[in-house]
Amino acid sequence: MGRRRGVMSEGFKEELAKELGFYDTVQKEGWGGITARDAGNMVKRAVEIAQQSLQKSQ
Repeated sequence: MGRRRGVMSEGFKEELAKELGFYDTVQKEGWGGITARDAGNMVKRAVEIAQQSLQKSQ
């Protein structure tokens, strides 16, 4: 079975990693080098941004 294509663009993920303070790890080790907690925080922040965007558009 192939890997799922991500929903978030690479650029958006990089912006989130910078905001959350683990972009240096991504640069050194790739996305596989981040912790599960960092990945969870990244998804949580992406959801917050999406919700804010929806509220502004209504």
